Amino acid sequence: MNGESAAIVFNLQHFWCRRVKLPPVLKQHILLGLLTMQSKDLEPVNYYVGIDVGTVSVRAAVVDQFGTLVAYADQPIQIWAPQPDHYEQSSDDIWAACCTVTKKVIQGIDISQIRGLGFDATCSLVVLDSRFQPLAVNAEGAHNRNIIMWMDHRAADQVARINGTKHNVLHYVGGAMSVEMQPPKLLWMKENLRESCWEKAGHFFDLPDFLSWKATGATTRSLCTLVCKWTYSSERGWDDSFWKLVGLGDLVANKYQKIGNEVLPPGAPVGNGLTAEAAKELCLRKGIPVAASLIDAHAGGIGMIGANVKGHNLPCENQPLTSRIAVICGTSSCHMVISKSPLFVPGVWGPYYSAMVPGFWLNEGGQSATGKLIEHVVQGHAAFPELQTKSAASTQSIYTYLNGHLDLIKKSLPVGFLTVDLHVWPDFHGNRSPLADLTLKGMLVGLTLSQTLDDLALLYLATIQAIADAMEKMGRVGRTVLPNHKDKRYYDKKYEVFLKLLEHQREYKAIMQSVPSV
Repeated sequence: MNGESAAIVFNLQHFWCRRVKLPPVLKQHILLGLLTMQSKDLEPVNYYVGIDVGTVSVRAAVVDQFGTLVAYADQPIQIWAPQPDHYEQSSDDIWAACCTVTKKVIQGIDISQIRGLGFDATCSLVVLDSRFQPLAVNAEGAHNRNIIMWMDHRAADQVARINGTKHNVLHYVGGAMSVEMQPPKLLWMKENLRESCWEKAGHFFDLPDFLSWKATGATTRSLCTLVCKWTYSSERGWDDSFWKLVGLGDLVANKYQKIGNEVLPPGAPVGNGLTAEAAKELCLRKGIPVAASLIDAHAGGIGMIGANVKGHNLPCENQPLTSRIAVICGTSSCHMVISKSPLFVPGVWGPYYSAMVPGFWLNEGGQSATGKLIEHVVQGHAAFPELQTKSAASTQSIYTYLNGHLDLIKKSLPVGFLTVDLHVWPDFHGNRSPLADLTLKGMLVGLTLSQTLDDLALLYLATIQAIADAMEKMGRVGRTVLPNHKDKRYYDKKYEVFLKLLEHQREYKAIMQSVPSV
């Protein structure tokens, strides 16, 4: 095959992957056939497997050396919520899902051509005993539930006490540690599960690092997880004084063996690659390189910050990487920027050095459970069954159908004007940034007795607007780039109401706190 023919094959790969609407399995077989044609006459194609562990599912993809997405699969994972603010998962269940999706995506591929494997995952806390067996993080003693999820808020009292120390490491998390980070969760276990968990624990992993260990047998941690969620410094390492001050000085023993004393930058090869046991479970070759892991949002951040934007007529073309912001949306939303010098912004996590892009400082904001909030609002409405029926009949997702329904009911008005009397404060699961207040609650103003599909669509719209307003509020700590709205005055007024909701909520809280406890 000559160079021109190879180019045609390469273009066909992209055509089939991204343009033609065919069943996924058929598309995968066609693409693999094309790749086989290419590999017979040219150099063999190299493939890479990426595994992404989100909040509710595990996804895997195979990408070739040209960046073509060859195959994709997903698998749901379990969540337990035994009581309010407690969310738990199982490391065994998650690893099994990783194996399932990997086996699916490599079907039809010569595994000798798979050159590497990488993981990203939520920043949940995995607990294992000294023999690397799951250890219960609950009073019930259910050892299969050995993960405290990132969205778990059981350690509210502990994080308040940690923040009360005003230790210097807190300057690198926006001035106040989040309950989503690992030190408050560790302190909660020590204080509430001392005998059953804390004293028996041999290893505490961030979930991305657990997956690297499971694949390689190496207890190496990633800079991404330790810097962003554990107070580790890329430049100075652990700070003994912090752990001793907050009551976790026993973790300093044996050079922090339980929480990590070998650290690698994201993407660096871990250990000796895939172990024989993990290779058998994943149906891959022993010894293929396994990369030091990333937090899931940060993996997306690298993709967005480092994307090749040439030829797309975007403002960031020919601009430095530091001019970009990555917005990563899922169960929660994250907003990420990098800089050459550290930026200290109250309520915004960071600055984290080399935690995402080597040699750059990272700042990270966002809102907890934004995707979860939209799901909660939509699925909890009385008109949700009607929405399900109508969206299924139109072969659309429920959100595509809702967007279309809003266009139908807006008439001559801009769609945003439909919520002139309906307002939402979106912190149903506390505020991550810039307020860093996990005690905040959600608010709805403007409800009526009507429960039609129109009402559901309007509540959905008001929730989206509230999330956008929260992003604008966070953006006000720096330079904000706004769309050119011809109806700007209306949206400015909506934003004034948004801020009033916060003001009023705090006033209500102060009023109720003045009532003597019964």
